[in-house]
Amino acid sequence: MFYVSNYTVAVALCVVCMFCWGSWGNTQKLAGKSWRYELFYWDYVVGLLLFSLVAGLTIGSMGENAEWGFVANLKASCGKTWLWPFAAGVVFNLSNILLSAAIAVAGMSVAFPVGVGLALVGGTVFNYAVKQQGSLALIVAGLALIVVSIVCNALAFKAKQSASGVATDAGATKKGLFLAIFAGLLMMWFSPLVNNALDLTFAKPAPDAGLMTPYTAFFVFAVGIFLSNFVWNTIAMKRPVSGEPVPVAAYFRGGFPIHLVGALGGFIWGLGTLLSFVTGGAAGPAISYALGQGATLVSALWGILVWREFAGAPKKSAYLNLAMFVLFVAGLAVLIRAGA
Repeated sequence: MFYVSNYTVAVALCVVCMFCWGSWGNTQKLAGKSWRYELFYWDYVVGLLLFSLVAGLTIGSMGENAEWGFVANLKASCGKTWLWPFAAGVVFNLSNILLSAAIAVAGMSVAFPVGVGLALVGGTVFNYAVKQQGSLALIVAGLALIVVSIVCNALAFKAKQSASGVATDAGATKKGLFLAIFAGLLMMWFSPLVNNALDLTFAKPAPDAGLMTPYTAFFVFAVGIFLSNFVWNTIAMKRPVSGEPVPVAAYFRGGFPIHLVGALGGFIWGLGTLLSFVTGGAAGPAISYALGQGATLVSALWGILVWREFAGAPKKSAYLNLAMFVLFVAGLAVLIRAGA
């Protein structure tokens, strides 16, 4: 089983995780505006499940210690321990769909800082409770800088909307705010739930009785997402917060390339998530999760530099985005120092 024992390597892989979490959304843009998010999401969860299985059977099974292997640990941990990552998958899936709904209703400037900010702070605090590794004071300071950077990005987006003359619907904003709060309160639990079932002390002959390797837990987590999608995404298709209901038949009208793009999104997000779990032993669950949630900056940079989402925006947006970048890098530096 591949694992990380060196802190510097763990931080580097956490940065890769950050880029994965912040980049998978590009695949939704590549699918095109005509391909509804609800349809894209089916391919996304299938891609995630397939990646978790492939990862478990390859890098999750290599090495001389057979007890740390994917299949062996899957059998040995079968029981109540499975409930933790499975529940995490169910909770994450609902929170992700709710956050997407919040963005659709109220816009990114309302939904993102509230939903992701809550998930970032709550998830890091709960992960620290699972394994108290790193300086708590520096973790809190790093989190504060990152949360402020997220708010700067949201204000930049809001300034752009105001300059373009887009009217604000107070009712939609209130509804989106409620959805974002609910999404954030749910999302903060997925990583601590998984980490509660993990044995992160890899340098021994076998995992502790009943505990799971990152690859086993990740697979069960992906199964939870996949199975719960038949409930959460079906509801989202039948009762969308915006637009018309999406018929099931619409999914089968998409060609192979468009389904492949959705699955690629699941592969990319899955790689980032697995790295977050694998690096938890060396970096600590709190720091690996917090660094990964820096994905907000990555997604913002994609929007600014590649998708030109701020083209024609006022100078205020440019200054706020610059502040976002500086604060975010400072927050990352403080978090890295917290673990060192």
